Amino acid sequence: MPSAVVGAVRAAASRYRWTVCALLFFATVINYMDRQILGLLAPMLQHDIGWSQVQYGRIVMAFSAFYALGLLGFGRIVDWLGTRVSYAVAMLVWSIAAMLHAAVGSVAGFAFVRALLGIGEGGNFPAAIKTTAEWFPRRERALATGIFNSGANIGAVFAPAIIPAIAVAYGWRAAFVIIGAIGIVWLAVWLVMYRTADTRALAAEYDEPRDEAEALDAANANAGAPRWGELIRKRETWAFLVGKFLTDPVWWFYLFWLPKWLNESRGMDMQHIGLPLVCIYALTTVGSIGGGWLSSMLLRAGWSVNRARKTAMLICACCVLPIAFVSQVQSLWIAVLIVGLAAAAHQGWSANLFTTASDLFPRRAVASVVGIGGMAGSIGGVLFSEVIGQVLQRTGHYWVLFAIGASAYLIALAVMHVLTPKMKPAKLDA
Repeated sequence: MPSAVVGAVRAAASRYRWTVCALLFFATVINYMDRQILGLLAPMLQHDIGWSQVQYGRIVMAFSAFYALGLLGFGRIVDWLGTRVSYAVAMLVWSIAAMLHAAVGSVAGFAFVRALLGIGEGGNFPAAIKTTAEWFPRRERALATGIFNSGANIGAVFAPAIIPAIAVAYGWRAAFVIIGAIGIVWLAVWLVMYRTADTRALAAEYDEPRDEAEALDAANANAGAPRWGELIRKRETWAFLVGKFLTDPVWWFYLFWLPKWLNESRGMDMQHIGLPLVCIYALTTVGSIGGGWLSSMLLRAGWSVNRARKTAMLICACCVLPIAFVSQVQSLWIAVLIVGLAAAAHQGWSANLFTTASDLFPRRAVASVVGIGGMAGSIGGVLFSEVIGQVLQRTGHYWVLFAIGASAYLIALAVMHVLTPKMKPAKLDA
């Protein structure tokens, strides 16, 4: 093929994969907006439906439990059906579930639709990570992951600005329908625009040497998705699983407990709590993209995958450490800066941790591994939520929780290094 034609094809494929990244970004924004809407409308719903605090807790738990199952199940489905179909199914399920909130009016009804939402939303990250592994060369995957993962932060910022206004103007049922319908729009765009990497890209697109993982992919091109039993016996799976189990709960803490911390420890009321939270979540967007860019830059500089990923994760882990002392800080905005730095570092860590799944496994196994690790992270989040409640009830102090969060990343990285000292790709049965 003439070099000019190869160059044109490569340029077109390069532009297209960033379009794919944009689709993943907007899917993740929608994912988090649909997830947050119940919490934002809880006071209005509690007034209209009259549920107790215990009943509301059970509704929240229904989402958490089925989200964990959704991660595990969709991980397998994505590797089986492929990214185009499985992502469409996941988006359809969670968008319908989001809109169905408008049709229920009981605790049992809300628990059911939240469970359905959890199952559907569990497909987002396994499908997005596998899509990234299919479309992006290794040197760009962490950056692409950081960009689409920042959609979680954008969703966390936009949801409080948009959803209450819709509910006040048109009612809470309309808010569920409108936000849920955004997913249907995304689904239509996805089905029109997206094609699998094999049909839209040529091997010439990746202007880099084939590494061991890609050689294994080529050698087993026709192999099916691996079984869970085979994956769970691999040290590489446990490295990813431990990383998610130990650090995902810290992100849950940032999402669900920071408003209470600002209120109880910093004396802020609901009228003034928004700006500090927006500042914190804005910093997380920078962290997500910056953390992914860092390891991608190191790879382009000639570093090995093992050295580049672990160096980036170590830097992120160290940036979290100051949060252990945030309770001793008197200034509100210095405290917000410290928490924002820690939350940003988590997202940088997360961008690299997600990418290790495609570093350690062939593409046919990536979504399954992400699903297993995501389920472990969700279980860790549920367990840590209980720890948080017990600590606050017994001591009333947040410093213990911040200290746990500060240490989690270095511990996780140490365990991951012991399990995968050189980050060599796992060899799976054909």
